[in-house]
Amino acid sequence: MRLTLPSLAAVLLMSLGGQAYAQTISYSEAGALLAKSCGKDIEKYCPKVNLGGGALKDCLTAQAAKINPQCIADYKTVVASLDARLAAQAAVTKACRGDATQFCQGTAPGNAHYLNCLNAAKKVVSKRCTTAITNAGWN
Repeated sequence: MRLTLPSLAAVLLMSLGGQAYAQTISYSEAGALLAKSCGKDIEKYCPKVNLGGGALKDCLTAQAAKINPQCIADYKTVVASLDARLAAQAAVTKACRGDATQFCQGTAPGNAHYLNCLNAAKKVVSKRCTTAITNAGWN
């Protein structure tokens, strides 16, 4: 089965794990970055690797000495950024609890109603809450 660069990048994204940075990028930006910097290496060194289960990540790790250094650097950046995004998403509730109580009284729970309210009130919402929402990718 022949895989496209975007599908290979998506597999890499699904197998990420690692450190966290403060800045985040979207999944589509991460996929595009990996497709650009790792695509040729994936096609050259891991062309028949099965998708899923971290097999592509394992293949690239095993071939690390042959892989373009930019691919390795971009991969680490993507891992850190997506980890930071996940951490920010987990932190939004705590960071925004006071703002939601103050500015979103009467808001129905669920279906991102509080998030919509906080985004609508972003001019008065605390910097801590606004930053958490931004880093989570939810604004």
